[in-house]
Amino acid sequence: MPLSFAETLVVGISSRALFDLEEENKLFQEQGVIEYRKYQKEREKEILNPGTGFYLVNALLNLNKLAKERLVEVIVMSRNSPETGIRVLNSLKHYELDITRSAFTGGESLYDYIEAFDVDLFLSKDEADVQKIIDSGIAAAALIYEPPPGFKPETSTVRIAFDADAVIFSDDSEQIYKAQGIEAFHNNESANSIVPLNEGPYAKLLKTLSKIQRKMETGVELSPLRIAIVTARNSPSHMRVLNTLREWDVYVDEAFFLGGLSKDKVLKAFKAHIFFDDQETHLVSARAVVPSAKVPYKTTSPLYVKTAQLQIVDPELLIKREIKKLE
Repeated sequence: MPLSFAETLVVGISSRALFDLEEENKLFQEQGVIEYRKYQKEREKEILNPGTGFYLVNALLNLNKLAKERLVEVIVMSRNSPETGIRVLNSLKHYELDITRSAFTGGESLYDYIEAFDVDLFLSKDEADVQKIIDSGIAAAALIYEPPPGFKPETSTVRIAFDADAVIFSDDSEQIYKAQGIEAFHNNESANSIVPLNEGPYAKLLKTLSKIQRKMETGVELSPLRIAIVTARNSPSHMRVLNTLREWDVYVDEAFFLGGLSKDKVLKAFKAHIFFDDQETHLVSARAVVPSAKVPYKTTSPLYVKTAQLQIVDPELLIKREIKKLE
């Protein structure tokens, strides 16, 4: 009988999101595949440094040990050929990561294999793959950023933080805010406070995480998997969020309704292993303190065009400014 992941959280992560392969990627872009293959083969016994998603993956896999059952499955997915992927496999062994499945596609898009592996969450640095997955709705997906300097992960728990609108929930309410302003947004949310919000790209993932919390012997309140909602919403629009989570039967450990305040200090205090948001303005400061990833809008969303038009300022320059503020 074929193995089923129906009751398992399946995380697909690209090798560049799991390990620091930026130097190697630069070589590939500048000198091509032949030099890249030569470089990787010569260094296949050199262990790669952790990347942005490493600590999240390590913490998630630790849940399997605590629960004494396989609640989480992680699959390394790479456009490397099997030959150039040997260095990645050697690094997995070195760090004793309990990852037994991998996909090396030899340059082909990873998108085509997401459904084949029953992936629930895909983390990558390839914008095209992430966008295709979001557009298809087959899984949650995010474009992962560079790791924050000096990040020290929490080791006894897994801590995952989400923005609300356009991530956990649909971007319907966000569209009202963008088109008509904050007053219209609050009026709409107040009038519909007991009407559940529509599901967004991460709704299924949130529900899966909530099920894992319930499977832990500690119960949801003391679960080593902690979930936070960190949103720019505030009163009176916060009640619709809470009522929706109750309707979905989802337990969230912490919720922060910031009313436009910067999210970075809250995320640092929460010690997030990763933070998912749809807006660059929030991610610039967040990714300076915790691992962060961007959830793109669907290309069919009215917000998608606006987002594309706003990508004028170099994000790397912005993050350097934010880091300087924290020093």
